[in-house]
Amino acid sequence: MSVRADARRLLLSVSLVVLVLGLTTIPAAGRSARLAAAPLPAPLACNQSAGHCWKPAVKARWQYQLQGSPGRHGGCRYASTGFVNIGVTGTSFASGRTVAPTVFDIDFLEDGKCYSPQDYSVLNYAAVRALHVRGAKVIGYVDAGTAETWRPDYPEMQAFDQSCDGCLFGNPLSNFPDEYWLNINPGVKGINPNTGRSETTRQFLLDEMLARVKEAKLIGVDAIEFDDVDGYQNRSGLSITPAAQLSYNAALANLAHRVGLSVGLKNDRDQADALQPYFDFGIEEECWQNAECGALQSWPAQYGKAVFDVEYESPPSAFCPQSNSPQFNFNTIRKTDDLFDLPYRPCR
Repeated sequence: MSVRADARRLLLSVSLVVLVLGLTTIPAAGRSARLAAAPLPAPLACNQSAGHCWKPAVKARWQYQLQGSPGRHGGCRYASTGFVNIGVTGTSFASGRTVAPTVFDIDFLEDGKCYSPQDYSVLNYAAVRALHVRGAKVIGYVDAGTAETWRPDYPEMQAFDQSCDGCLFGNPLSNFPDEYWLNINPGVKGINPNTGRSETTRQFLLDEMLARVKEAKLIGVDAIEFDDVDGYQNRSGLSITPAAQLSYNAALANLAHRVGLSVGLKNDRDQADALQPYFDFGIEEECWQNAECGALQSWPAQYGKAVFDVEYESPPSAFCPQSNSPQFNFNTIRKTDDLFDLPYRPCR
C-alpha cells in the first residue's frame, strides 16, 4: 500500500530493458519510440458519455491518505467521513501559510482496521461525498499489481490460482507479508470463478480490476490510481518482462477511460514516455529521494499533465525548491510512508 523503497530501488538498468525488448541497436533517443511501437492497444480517449473525465490542473495541491486517521487513544477518527481527515491542512513550504489540498488520493474502501471486528468491505461513499461537498476531487486507489489478502475479492484470486496450480501469485512484497505480486503475463490460463470460463492470468486480472473500478466509480471518485504496476522491476518471482508490463498498464488505462474515469500512472518511470498517451497524470513516490523525477519532467509543461509526488525521508528543503520550479512544476508533499492523514507538509 505504501512505498516499497527497498524493492523499487532494484530497477533494471536501461541496457537490460533494451536487451529484453530486443532493442540493443537502438540509440537512446529512439528507445521510447520503439517501446511505443510495440504491440499495444490503441489509447482510448476518456468516455465522456460515461463520466465527466476530470483532468487535474497542473498545479493542484494533493493529499495522500491510504489508512484511517488514528485516534489518540486507539481506534480511528473521522468515522462520519470514512475515517478520512477531509479537513487536513499543512504549512506550505513556498509561502509559509496554512493551506488545504484540493485533490485527495484515498482507497475506495474504508480502512477495515477501523472496525471491530475488522471489515474491509465498506465502500467509502462517506469520504467521497464529504470531499465533493468541499469542492475537492478524489482519486480512488486500486492495487492492480499485487494481491492483498484482506481485500474482499482475494478469495476469487485464490480460486483462480488453485485452478491453474499456482500460476497467479508470486513472491510477497518486501515488508508486506500479506501482499503478493500478481502474474500479469498473458500465457497461462485458469478458471475465472465468477464466470466458469477459461482465461489467461492477465484477462482474469483485468476483469477483477474492472470490477474494482466500477465500485470506485459507483461511489463517485473522479479518477483512478493503479498501484504496483512495476512488477517487472521487482523481485516478483514471476519473470514479468518490460513488454508485458507495458501492455498491461496500457490496458489498465484504457479500462479506466472506458468507464469515464481519468487515470494516473504510478511509479513506472522507465516506461513513462511510452505510456504518456494513455494516462492523464502521474503519481510518484520518492522520485526526488531516488533522483528519478526527470522521467516525468515533460508531463506538466509539454503535455499539460499534473504530476503528484510524495516524499517520505528527505526534508522539504531538499526537494521543494526544485519541485516547485518551472522546470518541473510537480505537486510534492512530505509525509511518512504509513500514509495516515498526518503529517502533511505540501511544497506549494
